[in-house]
Amino acid sequence: MTTFATDRPHGALKAGADRLFARKRIISLALPGLVLVYLTYVFFAFDMPGLAGRANWENGRTLISDSFSYKTHVTRDNRTGAVSVAIEGERKGAYPEGQAPDWVTLGDTTVIDLEGGHVVRFGPETVEYDIPGYGTVRATPSRSTGVQAELPSNAVPEWISLSRNRLAITTDAGRLTVTRNRAEVFRYFTGWELFWFTLDSPYHGKSFAQLAGLAASGQAGAIFNDFWTNKMWRHQDVAWAIFETILMAFLGTFGAALIALPLAFVATRNFNPVRSARFMARRVFDFLRGVDGLIWTVVLARAFGPGPLTGALAILVTDTGTFGKIFSEALENVDQKQIEGVQSTGANAPQKYRFGVIPQITPVLLSQVLYFLESNTRSATVIGAITGGGIGLLLTQAIITQKDWEEVAYYIVLVILMVMLMDWFSGWLRRRLIQGGPPKARKPRDPQAKPLMLP
Repeated sequence: MTTFATDRPHGALKAGADRLFARKRIISLALPGLVLVYLTYVFFAFDMPGLAGRANWENGRTLISDSFSYKTHVTRDNRTGAVSVAIEGERKGAYPEGQAPDWVTLGDTTVIDLEGGHVVRFGPETVEYDIPGYGTVRATPSRSTGVQAELPSNAVPEWISLSRNRLAITTDAGRLTVTRNRAEVFRYFTGWELFWFTLDSPYHGKSFAQLAGLAASGQAGAIFNDFWTNKMWRHQDVAWAIFETILMAFLGTFGAALIALPLAFVATRNFNPVRSARFMARRVFDFLRGVDGLIWTVVLARAFGPGPLTGALAILVTDTGTFGKIFSEALENVDQKQIEGVQSTGANAPQKYRFGVIPQITPVLLSQVLYFLESNTRSATVIGAITGGGIGLLLTQAIITQKDWEEVAYYIVLVILMVMLMDWFSGWLRRRLIQGGPPKARKPRDPQAKPLMLP
């Protein structure tokens, strides 16, 4: 607080006040100015003006659309003439030989109706694509001469990519690619196809009412088994991965709490008079929490190999340092009178800690441990991607393939639901353990009861 001497002349007081207000005015303007200078530096240092130019908005739009849609591929082997139809182009989603969706007509010339006048024909030698408003594009693949393309006009529109060995046409109806060895058409549909049952399942394509009727007739186990062992979406593997992720978070969090609690007594001034021991314990806490959890993950993965246990150890090491600091600060603020009261009954040292210290810090311990359990559930997803365990591994594998982005969306939805569930569970458990359960409802007052009259 700034004070002025009252015995100074009026002019000196006024000059001092003016200087004080001028200094405060400069400081109030200088701080926003420094922030503005720093943000300007960041704007140019990270090349923010060139960010829009480097961004590939078309790829972003494709990835977003892939997250809620799927592609059905119609492929012809130009060497043998064999035509196959598969969802997402995978063998696990392939239609049986000789079968195809209703918009594909198999035969000597396979006709693919993309609707809206867009029709692709796989002839014995030539691939044709009828494009409304443009004309018919013909391509003749050959292993010796490449891909010979015939366009309605000499000008090549931007949605057609043409080279000696490849022709690619992208329209709103679908995409056609022709190379020397293969001709392929894929078409987008909204939804997650084969999420419940694969094509080889007897329950594929049946409505909910039909499935309910079959389940009531005694096929509930078979229906669940076909869903649970789905080869495309791997629900069984995903459920196990979710369990591994939660297990990593649980083992790492509670293991760190069990290790940090006794070490916190060593680092506390009012329980350990040896200064050197307190100093060493606090420096151990600083070291463990000073190294980021991802770095511990990489180090431990090199030492113990990949796996969920390595992820749990990485969480344990990092949280041991954090819990040690939190618990030691809680121990330094305990009420000594309660400890003295327990000690006055003749309790020994373990009993003094058990009945005089632990009940005071239990709310803080439980609150922090449960909060970190919730946070580590999210961290275990990233750690699992590095150590090769949990839902993080499946998410990384789906991202690397760069084709099944609906699986990426599926795993992200599961991660969000898992975090929400852990948030609810930790909150419920915190209320039950710390507050002693939900408050009891007050018994309603009998409206006919007479008030008690005091004499």
